[in-house]
Parts: sequence; structure tokens; C-alpha cells
Amino acid sequence: MDFEIIGEITSIEIIAVGGSIRDLILGRTMKKRAGKVKFGLCIDNEGYAASLEKRKVYRIIPDEDAERHGDLRIVDESGEDYLFSAKRFVVMELPPRAKKAFAVASG
Repeated sequence: MDFEIIGEITSIEIIAVGGSIRDLILGRTMKKRAGKVKFGLCIDNEGYAASLEKRKVYRIIPDEDAERHGDLRIVDESGEDYLFSAKRFVVMELPPRAKKAFAVASG
């Protein structure tokens, strides 16, 4: 892999630490909102078979910017969060017992 030096580094900005969710995306702050934990049932994984399984429920991380653009921030098979089109999911509210099972599995 070749790189071209285009100038001096004048500042460094930390955008993620460890496994935390990225707080900055493309230089703008990701707006997250507190509220009910949401989940999405995958109904379309075309082109993303390694990341998404049809008929599987995924945790949705609130992200107002993503939702405004028709996307959802989904914790996928890798355990990381990525943006996917909201059309690939049916958003749903889970009963408390199911939410607790998700919390244990991701903790």
C-alpha cells in the first residue's frame, strides 16, 4: 500500500476508544437520543449475508442523523454497530424478559 505525504499533521482527534461507539462520524457529532431500547427484525439481508441474518432480531442504537437519512444503526454479527437501510428491518418493541436476555448476551 502506497501513501503520499500531503502535509504536516497539525492536530489529532480521538474518535473512538476501545470497543466504544464512535462519537464522531465524518467530522460531525453523532446525535444519540435516550429512550426506549429498540430492536429490529431483519427482513432483507441481500448484499450483507455476512453481517445480517434474515428473521434475526438486532439491537438498534439510537442515532437521529442516521434515522433522518432513512438508516438504522444496527449491532450486527460482528458485535459492532453499522448503518443499514431502515427498509431492511421491522422495528419493534420487545417484552421486558426478551430485553433482559439481550442485555445479558451483549454484556
